[in-house]
Amino acid sequence: MSSSTLTPDIQKIVESRHHDPFSVLGRHSDGDGGIVVRVCIPNCVEVNIAEGPFAMERIPDTDVFEYRGAAKSVPERYRLIWRDSGHREHITHDPYCFPPQIPDFDLHIFNEGKHWHAYKLLGANPRVVDNVGGILFAVWAPNAERASVVGDFNHWDGRAHPMRVRGGSGVWELFIPDIEPGALYKFEIRHRGTGNVMLKTDPYGQSFELRPGTSSIVVNETTHAWHDEEWMKSRVEWDWLHSPMSVYEVHLGSWQKGPAGEFLNYRELAERLVSYVLDMGFSHIELLPITEHPLDASWGYQTTGYFAPTSRFGSPDDFRYFVDYCHQHGIGVFLDWVPAHFPKDAHGLAWFDGEPLYEHADPRKGEHLDWSTLIYNYDRHEVKGFLLSSAVFWLQEYHLDGLRVDAVASMLYLDYSREEWVPNKYGGNENLEAMEFLRELNTVVHAEYPGTLVMAEESTSWPQVTRPIYVGGLGFSMKWNMGWMNDTLRYISQDPIYRQYHQDLLTFSMLYAFTENFMLPFSHDEVVHGKGSMLTKMPGDEWQKFANLRVLYTYMFTHPGKKLLFMGTEFGQGFEWDSAGLVDWDVLQYQYHEGLRRLVKDLNRIYRDSAALYLNEFEWQGFDWIDCHDSQQSTLSYLRKSDEETLLVIVNFTPVPRYEYRIGVPFPGKYHEVLNSDSEFYGGSNVGNGMLPLEAEKEPWMERPYSLVVTVPPLGAIVLKPEYQPPDEKETREEEAFSEGNRAETVTGADGAAFEKKSDPVEVVVRNDTPTPIPTPRVSPPKARTGASKASIRKTATRKTAATKKGGSGKTTPSSRGSVKSPPKRSV
Repeated sequence: MSSSTLTPDIQKIVESRHHDPFSVLGRHSDGDGGIVVRVCIPNCVEVNIAEGPFAMERIPDTDVFEYRGAAKSVPERYRLIWRDSGHREHITHDPYCFPPQIPDFDLHIFNEGKHWHAYKLLGANPRVVDNVGGILFAVWAPNAERASVVGDFNHWDGRAHPMRVRGGSGVWELFIPDIEPGALYKFEIRHRGTGNVMLKTDPYGQSFELRPGTSSIVVNETTHAWHDEEWMKSRVEWDWLHSPMSVYEVHLGSWQKGPAGEFLNYRELAERLVSYVLDMGFSHIELLPITEHPLDASWGYQTTGYFAPTSRFGSPDDFRYFVDYCHQHGIGVFLDWVPAHFPKDAHGLAWFDGEPLYEHADPRKGEHLDWSTLIYNYDRHEVKGFLLSSAVFWLQEYHLDGLRVDAVASMLYLDYSREEWVPNKYGGNENLEAMEFLRELNTVVHAEYPGTLVMAEESTSWPQVTRPIYVGGLGFSMKWNMGWMNDTLRYISQDPIYRQYHQDLLTFSMLYAFTENFMLPFSHDEVVHGKGSMLTKMPGDEWQKFANLRVLYTYMFTHPGKKLLFMGTEFGQGFEWDSAGLVDWDVLQYQYHEGLRRLVKDLNRIYRDSAALYLNEFEWQGFDWIDCHDSQQSTLSYLRKSDEETLLVIVNFTPVPRYEYRIGVPFPGKYHEVLNSDSEFYGGSNVGNGMLPLEAEKEPWMERPYSLVVTVPPLGAIVLKPEYQPPDEKETREEEAFSEGNRAETVTGADGAAFEKKSDPVEVVVRNDTPTPIPTPRVSPPKARTGASKASIRKTATRKTAATKKGGSGKTTPSSRGSVKSPPKRSV
């Protein structure tokens, strides 16, 4: 039979253009009471139906074979015995004798973008049909004329396994029996209009071969037995808003490696990383994207496999072990997740079925020029459902505790980093579809997985990012405080002599600190692309650089907001992060690096153990300025508060020690120094207030009824804890009453400035409970550590040290405190 005499359907099968091969192939009635069975097997020389056996005849000049016989001669689920051109024999069930597998209802909700478990339908999923095991392949390609499954099981020949399209859903499916897990596969898609053929990896693939290979891998159902039941149960009831959270951000490929520089397996990483994180006192690990990606240098942010942990570090079950091991040891796991954009790689999502499918067709909406990536079309239901299903997948299948959503600002603004842009229907620059997607994402995650978190990397002042959707917010759990991070790094990078002119960079954050649920990040983004390491950002000589980092981290851990540090920054790695390199663990043999690591460990401990530092992190009741106006001496002092306790923090951002520094305090009694960033234990100069408590004096100061005289170390911070803690609201109201109304008697400050006091403050009872301090021995005042600082600072420090030594008594008088600023009025 020549090609000119082939029926149109057979001709389309031969040309691999048929949209419904099941109408031709498989077992059909011949209309005369018999049956006809057709198969198309490329490079086949002989085919038999095993149940006969019945020999099948080749249609001339084609790879199509046909058998005609009685209806009862061939069962509905029959097997084929065939020999290929190499005379190898194969026995398989015919894929084209099985009915459609995806229910119509599932297809409907998939097209509505509401199928949050679409990964169980699309992709490659093991399935048993009529006692026959195999793999159900399915792909969404609405602009395709033909879609086929290709792989190492059919010599990557698109003629072998064409798929059936499911009505107008755009979904193509095929159940292929007898395929084993581990098989490599892709989808071959022929565009309906142009006839162009694309070879694509599976968007829903759950495993991929190691780069540079790009094929998807058929995975078996998991055999991992979870042992984190206690963690998962307690997470549901976890009051994360009022709990300490200190996150260690990690790039698995460069945290540690094997002896030959090879990547470690997820299982090896779990044991090493958890041991370190537990010792350091972090509560969570945040992973830079481990979703599959073709380019190491992208750090995982150019994702091609939204349902697959990268094979660089092992199998899907290996990653399940990683998360399980973390949970069993009390460590949570967050994943950096990228729904904002995707790469243009030909094997990926770009022009998936020959047309823009996952992306916008208009490049003014569909392309990130800065990153040379494509932007998701959030207005398309199936695209939105794809991303929602990915988020659910990681929480459901891998028990992750939350997602950090990357580049949220680029999603929210239509004019983000572009000159030409298309406004929304109201003429604005807000991406209304992206807003709707983010709200639905947060709704689904919080409803389906209580206790999990969704965090936004949002770098603008978009309002209500972390506020509930019902009041107009986006519904995120937390937002990275990029404003605080940028302002703080800009301030700390100044030479100390100039910091007095930039005090507002520190105080500004408290004007908006409680408008969102903030996380304070010093992330990987701050130690790459020529920005330098955290250590090299610091001014001064070696000692000052480390002292600046110590005071910076102490300020961070005592500032409202959850905490995040990138790997290597906790001990002051000297060079920028290199994703192809390794964290410089060798520097821990040196005093200053090890000292900084010890400080971060103790900061995690005091943060975890002090309700004042975490209980009201997102509420104004948890913070109160003592003095934010002493810009001349670049100092800050503030209270961190809870119903259980109060801590006093004093920070000195200059290399000049502040001896006999008087500060107003709310309570009488003794104050213990519980942390000093300048302790010699941390590599500091050991200037501080030692083990002996400081006694509050009944001398009003800074609109407070009592005051303390303290020593504040150079480029250092101290945390003081009063023995007295207010037992009830009555005494708190009495302290507030003093500040508000009792101001008739004049009290003179250090430089002659005055404020009024009407009467003595109310006497209060001092508790006897004494906190356990981190020891900092009281030492004689050394000279200021100035290093490369200006001569004027050195002279001031020298004069001040000499005057203090000469006085000897330790008592303070206005004249001996001439360099201490007079008490200003408080302002929040």
